[in-house]
Amino acid sequence: MTASSQICPDQVRRVLVRATNWVGDVVMMLPALEALRREFAAARITVLARPWVAPLLACHPAVDELLLYEGGKTRRARLAALGRVVRRIRAGRFDLAVLFQNAFEAALLAFLGGVPLRVGYAADGRQLLLTHAVRRTAGVFRVHQVEYYLELLRAMGWRASSAEPEVFVCPADQGQAARRLRDAGLEAGTLLVGLGPGAVYGGAKRWPAKRFAALGDLLAERWNAKLMIFGSPGERAIGQAVTGYMRHEALDLVGQTGLGEAMALLKACRFFVTNDSGLMHVAAAQGVPTLAVFGSTDPVATGPRGRYARIVRRPVECAPCLKTDCPTDHRCMQGIAVADVWQALEALREEVAC
Repeated sequence: MTASSQICPDQVRRVLVRATNWVGDVVMMLPALEALRREFAAARITVLARPWVAPLLACHPAVDELLLYEGGKTRRARLAALGRVVRRIRAGRFDLAVLFQNAFEAALLAFLGGVPLRVGYAADGRQLLLTHAVRRTAGVFRVHQVEYYLELLRAMGWRASSAEPEVFVCPADQGQAARRLRDAGLEAGTLLVGLGPGAVYGGAKRWPAKRFAALGDLLAERWNAKLMIFGSPGERAIGQAVTGYMRHEALDLVGQTGLGEAMALLKACRFFVTNDSGLMHVAAAQGVPTLAVFGSTDPVATGPRGRYARIVRRPVECAPCLKTDCPTDHRCMQGIAVADVWQALEALREEVAC
């Protein structure tokens, strides 16, 4: 990977960063954002992001300013939103734009916003809109997404050491989470375990709800754990299915919290068992011992990163297929028994205790 010429950090005073659009991708982008902060220590860094990932960036020490890109449901509303963002970028008088999002639109916004230096991967037909287009080699697709974003900076000659993601929760979200736990009668010292049975990307990433429920019952009976079910508003039916199958009570938080409060509640968990999801990355980035059940997706590229992040998967010939829904028998997930996950969770518990 090469870029056309080097950029001297001493000549840059204002940096615009286009963040990725999804929760897990933003978490995996954070080490690169922190490396950029160190490289441009004297500059002001503004991050352009979608509202639904804003809690991941709002209190992050690498971010000086957060610029929200609202979007819209109709073509007219989307064009109006694009125009507003372009005007705000122009008003910011940025010297440099670093585009972690690979989309054509990211480069277009920086170009129309008059940012003179525009760095990004030469993807999605946007090479002519970039002043520093970094070519992607085959090798960059074989590394973890954390390294993928860091490689963009390395190609520019900037220092970008490998690091694990770290998430910072805002005080207001911590307070809201504490109140919710108190109202639910979950006092300090309670062994809290989170379950993440959803996955927005599609059904192929989901271990069956009935098995999550069986695992929850084991946790309640053998560990005396209190269970919290996490997920987005679109996953409410999954959360209801898990609690409906369980014999023991669980706090169903699916669709009941914003991302910021969910981050704070995850931080209160002693363990988190989940499918491959954005919250998987959030939990691991907070140091929560995280066990992820993988099926259709590739743990080499998108597995959780952290000292106590582990995966369970059944190697089958068709995985990882990266499909949203399985066209056959879903053997990658159906082949993972509750006993397999329980054994891995017990092993993780012993490791954490050491």
